[in-house]
Amino acid sequence: MAIKLGAENKRNVIIAGVLFCVVAYLAISQLLSSPPTPAAPPQPATNTAPQPAPNAPRRAVRSTSGTSASSHTQAARKLAPTGLDPTLHLEKLASSESIEYAGFGRNIFSIDSAPVHIEQAAAPARPRANAAPVYTPPPVPKPPAIDLLYFGYSMTPDGKRRAYFLRGEDIFDAATGEIVDHRYKVISVSPTACQITDLSYNNTQSLPLASN
Repeated sequence: MAIKLGAENKRNVIIAGVLFCVVAYLAISQLLSSPPTPAAPPQPATNTAPQPAPNAPRRAVRSTSGTSASSHTQAARKLAPTGLDPTLHLEKLASSESIEYAGFGRNIFSIDSAPVHIEQAAAPARPRANAAPVYTPPPVPKPPAIDLLYFGYSMTPDGKRRAYFLRGEDIFDAATGEIVDHRYKVISVSPTACQITDLSYNNTQSLPLASN
């Protein structure tokens, strides 16, 4: 049996169909554009025991030995404080202050007491096996003697003396300030001796006049 719809009913049906299509399109677009929701991480296990309030009075923890501990505490409290005397006894304090130190050694409480003499050890208990040797500098060598023989002199017209020296078969003459044999410097010339400096050793020696 066909149902006849009027013009007004057709218009309402069309409007309802259009609205349904719009709502369906928006719902599908929202589902496709939204990112997938990640799975919620597992929650850590929490203690379900009730926590005491911050200002709540604490209750004593009961244990298996609670009864014995409380009994010992009560017994300790029941003991009488025998032997404890808080009184200050001045006579005992005065008697302790009157005690004088008497000993056989130095009185540590007196600045006039002489210290005990402690003898020094005659030798060390352990000899020093690895003691460093004492360094002794070598003796300074003596300069050699000047091997010149002063055997005479002469007077120059200006009053200066010239000395004559003999070395082996060589004869030298020199005045004051001159060099003999590239090594010896004449310091002074006198009738009895000559002062000669050995330039190699910076050593001055006196050469006496040789007798005939």
